[in-house]
Amino acid sequence: MFRNMYDTDVTVWSPEGRLLQVEYAMESVKQGSACIALRSSTHSVIGALKRSVSELSSHQQKILEIDDHLGIGIAGLTADARTLAKWMRNECLNHKYVYGTALPSGRLVTDLADRHQRTTQSYVRRPYGVGLLVASFDKNGPHVYQTCPSGNVYECYATAIGARSQSGRTYLEKYCESFEECSKDDLIMHALKALVGCVSGDGELTSENGSVAIVGKDQKFTLIEGEELQPYLDRLELEGGNNGGNAEEEEDDDGEAEEMET
Repeated sequence: MFRNMYDTDVTVWSPEGRLLQVEYAMESVKQGSACIALRSSTHSVIGALKRSVSELSSHQQKILEIDDHLGIGIAGLTADARTLAKWMRNECLNHKYVYGTALPSGRLVTDLADRHQRTTQSYVRRPYGVGLLVASFDKNGPHVYQTCPSGNVYECYATAIGARSQSGRTYLEKYCESFEECSKDDLIMHALKALVGCVSGDGELTSENGSVAIVGKDQKFTLIEGEELQPYLDRLELEGGNNGGNAEEEEDDDGEAEEMET
């Protein structure tokens, strides 16, 4: 029995109990540029690497604002992410119109995971080929969520997805205990330091290929990139942290692959 006998339709199980089309969608997330998220007791931060198709094109937007209290970072198919972002914005607007308050982030992320999962049970639609990192702040404090094409959703203290994200995860795991008491600027610096290891080859993190967003207590969702990001990069350079060429190697794909829960 060959693998390609069971990957022509998302609703077909393989003899090993796997949905191969869903796993392929999860692989597209690993091919996307790296995105990281972390939180303290007062703020949540997203950092992302932006790619350009060529030297003649602009960089793709990797962090999208959903509402004043919530935004997403994406890894995978950008077009799929735009579709999901449009749906999330409509949900936030409808809730605010009916109830007069911001939509709780946990409810929105749960509905988002259900939307992901529905595509894995119908042959007329393919799974979304994008993973999202959701950073938000509501009455319960700051939150960071990670979604998956399989329909899983996780709330995290810090996480990283995308190509060469293992180096970022290693950094976040090493310093995660100190994030809780970090100030806003220190949290942004941790995000940039985690991103540095995800830069490919001998490249460096710059104001053109990097972006950061922050949301928190008395702080609306704010995107920091371009000239606004440069002071943080200068501080990173002074601390000797902007050496993307020394990034740690990725672990083997087999050990890194995320299994669907059954």
